[in-house]
Amino acid sequence: MQTSNNISPSLTRADTVFIDLRQRIVEGDVQTGSKLSEPELSKYYEISRSTLRDALSRLEGCGLLERKANIGYRVVTLSTEKLLEIFRVRESLEGMACRLAAQNMSVKQIADLKYLLDVHNKHESLQQGEAYIQQEGDVDFHFRIVMGSGNKLLIRLLCEELYYLVRMYRYQFGMASPRAKKAFSEHHHIIQAIEDRDGELAEILMRRHISASRKNVEKRMNTL
Repeated sequence: MQTSNNISPSLTRADTVFIDLRQRIVEGDVQTGSKLSEPELSKYYEISRSTLRDALSRLEGCGLLERKANIGYRVVTLSTEKLLEIFRVRESLEGMACRLAAQNMSVKQIADLKYLLDVHNKHESLQQGEAYIQQEGDVDFHFRIVMGSGNKLLIRLLCEELYYLVRMYRYQFGMASPRAKKAFSEHHHIIQAIEDRDGELAEILMRRHISASRKNVEKRMNTL
């Protein structure tokens, strides 16, 4: 059995299975719409069915699995309609998070966020204008801002319940985008508004940023 890198030894077996299976689903190693076999997974991970069900229940909470009576768990299916719904929710909630971040982020948190963009700017795919690829968690610009909002409900909704479903769409719908450099520039403007403690402007800029990404997706899907 292979599990994700950087897994803490303090994590439980359910934790490690949850993390590994989450990555496999997000990256498409486990296909969308496929039914999961609990006996096979228990054997693969060498865990009990109860431990496995704990991990599967958490994956359901992340929106990556669906459970139906007498059928069991299936990986969610992806669609343009669902993706656009998520964009609209993110536009509202991340806009609010950005307003709160302008009020609550410390000077060090803002400096770290600016440094993060400097790191992103060195990525070859961004320099070539092909894609703006961010790793998960603390090296994700949007994740950092939501965490910086200090609002526990927003953090749960955006960094736990929706976060990996969004990443699943990014991986499987393709991360290449003609908006790569434009999106990066928008991130800089958002940080400036946060640093200026202008919550109103920060919210407007974030909403526009996510709205532009949604419109880009709509345009791409209409040409397929």
